[in-house]
Amino acid sequence: MPARDRGGPGARVRALEQRTAAAMAQLVEVGDLCVRADSKYEECLAGILDAAIAVTGADMGNLQLIDDASGSLVIAAQRGCNERFLRFFGSVAVDEKSACAAALASGRRIIVEDVTKSAIFASHPARAVMVQAGAQAVQSTPLVSSAGVTLGMISTHFRRPHRPDDRELQLIDLLARQAANYLERYKLTAAGEQRFGGLLEAAPDAMIIVNDVGIIDLVNTQTEVLFGYSRTELIGRPIEILLPDRFHARHVYHRAGFFANPRTRSMGSGLQLYGRRKDRSEFPVEVSLSSLQTQKGILAFSAVRDITDRVQQQEALEQSQAALAQAQKMEAVGQLTGGIAHDFNNLLTAIQGSIELVFQGPNDLDPETKRLLTSAMRAAERGGALTHQLLAFSRQQTLAPQDIDINRRVAGMAEMLRRTLGESTEIETVLAAGLWHSFVDPNHLESALVNLAVNARDAMPDGGKLRIETGNTFIDEEYAATQHDVTPGQYVMLAVSDTGIGMTAETMTRAFEPFFTTKPLGQGTGLGLSQVFGFVKQSGGHIDLYSKLGQGTTAKIYLPRYISMEVPQRVSARPASIPLGNDEMVLLVEDDDDVRSFVTSALARLGYRVFEASDATAALTILDKHPEIVVLFTDVGLPGVNGRQLADEARQRVPDLKILYTTGYARNPIVHHGRLDPGVDLLVKPFTIEQLGLKLQEMLQRV
Repeated sequence: MPARDRGGPGARVRALEQRTAAAMAQLVEVGDLCVRADSKYEECLAGILDAAIAVTGADMGNLQLIDDASGSLVIAAQRGCNERFLRFFGSVAVDEKSACAAALASGRRIIVEDVTKSAIFASHPARAVMVQAGAQAVQSTPLVSSAGVTLGMISTHFRRPHRPDDRELQLIDLLARQAANYLERYKLTAAGEQRFGGLLEAAPDAMIIVNDVGIIDLVNTQTEVLFGYSRTELIGRPIEILLPDRFHARHVYHRAGFFANPRTRSMGSGLQLYGRRKDRSEFPVEVSLSSLQTQKGILAFSAVRDITDRVQQQEALEQSQAALAQAQKMEAVGQLTGGIAHDFNNLLTAIQGSIELVFQGPNDLDPETKRLLTSAMRAAERGGALTHQLLAFSRQQTLAPQDIDINRRVAGMAEMLRRTLGESTEIETVLAAGLWHSFVDPNHLESALVNLAVNARDAMPDGGKLRIETGNTFIDEEYAATQHDVTPGQYVMLAVSDTGIGMTAETMTRAFEPFFTTKPLGQGTGLGLSQVFGFVKQSGGHIDLYSKLGQGTTAKIYLPRYISMEVPQRVSARPASIPLGNDEMVLLVEDDDDVRSFVTSALARLGYRVFEASDATAALTILDKHPEIVVLFTDVGLPGVNGRQLADEARQRVPDLKILYTTGYARNPIVHHGRLDPGVDLLVKPFTIEQLGLKLQEMLQRV
């Protein structure tokens, strides 16, 4: 009884139900495979064929598709077919007399229960091939699209004669519809991707398509060019391969935000983004994102543009604008300090001169009075030095430029610098051979070098190395365009470098401002570098700073090259005492009462007869009455008619009249660009009685 139950109709029904359930499960699995976004084309075709074999119980099979180019049926997937079978049926023309061709031509399924007895294969060479391959029975089902176009067919083969039942045919029909739907979608997608790929290749930017987990799905040729990778090296790799390491975590956050709300946008708006090439070099990029709906789901479509040129142009523009703003600020501060210095020079001339007159008077001062006057004189001298520094910064000091060899000046100052800076500072000089000459004021050049050296020493509290270097250089138009008030051309370079603490970027931007200092309160005036800046600019040169914290500072001065055939003049020796006058007549013109009072007394004490006036009109009246006057000593900045105009008019009346100017301000009619006009004698305020006496005797003894 149990044996009859196992082999009876109930068992066969249960077995059929199990096979049907298994076949349906197979169809569902294939359906899922064909619609899954990450499924590959070849994988889906193989899955469709495996399902066909499973639902029909066949021993072997193949899936053939129509080749668009030739119109033939080409095997795209096979199971169990031998080599001879594959050679014969690998590509079958539609008009051939075969079951496959017949099914394709009619659009209906062909069933051959036994190849050896079928009229279809009676005289066809395919019969021997199929028998030899073990395919005694065959059924071929066309794959027809929704538009009625035959795309290919599924053929299953049996080693024994086989007649399919209705269940089997229903299942294979269902599978054929699934396969046709998949192929139809794939063809449409492939055509779209081909057109889309053409657009990608035509794009001027790097185009990169990435899935929601950051895996690169597609790139164009420009991506290969921009990043240095081949296409095969990129597809399937994480997008982070194209980013610097420091951006990886941030990029994951941005990507998640994009896929949570996919819309067209700029990536990292307001941030500076960088790409990384295969050689690990970095470059600035601009990235725009948009979403792309595909069978694989939503993809991120990114356009990456190299903006290196734009960034460099923007940086150059910002540097130029910053340089202009800094120059305008320095000019404004310079005008203010220059005006203040001019007024102080008048005050200091009167103060310093009056104290000097007291000292040169009767020697009956008590010790306490002498001590107080000495302190006052020292303070006045410091004030004079301060005003000179202010005038230097404002480029309003009076320069006496000469044709000089800077190498010789530096070499001559080496020993003095060693004594000034102390033993803790090692000094090294590197003087270039064949150094060009420059036309600058030697005294102010030496002062600038001392200022730079002292600043360098102060930046090395524990000692260090100071390097002074010279060289010939050329400033090109590209560099000059990024600076303010710099002319391209040949320059003599003087560099002072230290191994000190260095400067921050903020400190460097303010280093040349007057009274700016990083030293403790009471140490330094903050005018050293500003004085150097003013002297260099007034000399037609350029100065630049290079510094990093902990790596020292280098100050480079560029002074214009000078070519001259003139023979340098020898400087006459300074006399041991103040030379006195011989009752020569001097006309003093000064609008400041205190200064005029001091100079009148000083001239009288020096042995001159003095006539004084406060303006040009009074001076010309005196000159008309006393044409025997030999020297006109006039302030340049007189009210109304200035000193230069007065001198011109006075010489019309007394042609041999000698003219001595005085001023505390370089912006005047006898000084242009900080340089004294040729043939002009000038005494800069504040001056001493000794300086006045020496200058007058020099002029009177000149032929």
